[in-house]
Amino acid sequence: LPLPLPGHPRLGRAPILSLLLLLLLVGPARPISFQLPGKARKCLREEIHRDTLVTGEYEIGAPPGSSTGPSANLKITDSAGHILYAKEDATKGKFAFTTEDYDMFEACFESKLPVGTGRMPDQLVTLDMKHGVEAKNYEEIAKVEKLKPLEVELRRLEDLSESIVNDFAYMKKREEEMRDTNESTNTRVLYFSIFSMCCLIGLATWQVFYLRRFFKAKKLIE
Repeated sequence: LPLPLPGHPRLGRAPILSLLLLLLLVGPARPISFQLPGKARKCLREEIHRDTLVTGEYEIGAPPGSSTGPSANLKITDSAGHILYAKEDATKGKFAFTTEDYDMFEACFESKLPVGTGRMPDQLVTLDMKHGVEAKNYEEIAKVEKLKPLEVELRRLEDLSESIVNDFAYMKKREEEMRDTNESTNTRVLYFSIFSMCCLIGLATWQVFYLRRFFKAKKLIE
C-alpha cells in the first residue's frame, strides 16, 4: 500500500462515504408537470425554512389544437395570504423570493380558458421550484469569486452540509417543543385526575352523611 506523504494524511473511508452521500443528496430536482383543465385551479404546497432563497421557473403550454395561446394566472402566497409573486396571463417566466419565517407556501395556477360546450384540451403546466442549496447559482458565484471547479464543488458541499445541520437542529428544536408540550399535557391531565378524584370522594362522603341523617330523621336507623 502506498504511504501517505508527510503533511498529507490519508482520507479514511468514512469521510469518502459521507462525501458520496452528500453528492447523492444534491441530485438535481426534477420539474413538476401536470394538466390544467379549463376554468380549474390547482395548487402546490411546500414547507420551507426561514431565511431561505426560493427560485422557480414555470411554463404553461397552449392546449393542443387551440387557436389561442395559454391563459392562466399564477399566484404564490404564504399561510397568512401575503402575495409573494403574482402574474396574470402567465405563459413562461421566473420568480425568486427569500422566506422570512418557517411557513407553508402555496403556488396556485388558475386556468382562464372557457369550458365551452365541447371538451377543451388541458393546458400543460411545468414548474421547476428550488430552494436552499439548489436555488444558488454556483456558476455565477465561481465567476464572481474566481473559484476553481474543485473549490466550487467544495463550496456546494459546505452549503449542503450546513443545510443538513440546520435541518437536524430544527428537527431537534421541534422534538424539544413537542416533548415540553407532552410533559405539560401529562401534568395537566394528572392534576385534573387528582381534582376529579377529590371531587368524587367528597361527593361520596357527602352522600353518605346526607343519607345517614335522612334515615335517622325517618327513624329507620339509630
